[in-house]
Amino acid sequence: MSGSTNKRVRILRFEREAVTGFVHPQTFQTPGGIEMLTRDGNILTLPYAEVKVLCFVQDFDDETPDLNNRTFASRPKSPGLWVRLVYRDGAMMDGILPNNLLTPEPYGFTLTPPDLSVTPQRVFVPREALKSIHVMAVVGSGLGRAKKPDDRQISIFD
Repeated sequence: MSGSTNKRVRILRFEREAVTGFVHPQTFQTPGGIEMLTRDGNILTLPYAEVKVLCFVQDFDDETPDLNNRTFASRPKSPGLWVRLVYRDGAMMDGILPNNLLTPEPYGFTLTPPDLSVTPQRVFVPREALKSIHVMAVVGSGLGRAKKPDDRQISIFD
């Protein structure tokens, strides 16, 4: 997530109500938890153990997303690592992680959930919220797909 402005978020927690506010995309992950500015103007640090998922939303008026047991109906088309997350409470969610080993995050995973037509379009899941994470497939790696041009094809530019 790049950008110099704060992003709107809704944080779903395991045993408490959801919290809405703003985070800075590059600095919200701290050793003590997720640092955010609430809509009331207070700075709040939520411990990773409390947070189930942080949803980057477009509008606060959207209903709270139900991310429990959301999986891809078929193989996703977006490039990246197709992963299946299993939360501590038994809920499950699929997502696409970037296929770039230079972008690991120390406190969790930022991924794209299955249905892009529904808010949120990006989520952050703390490592402490997960029981397991499995790589289902590598999508769109491009390895081994280089096709040789057909010698029988006529070129229109000679």
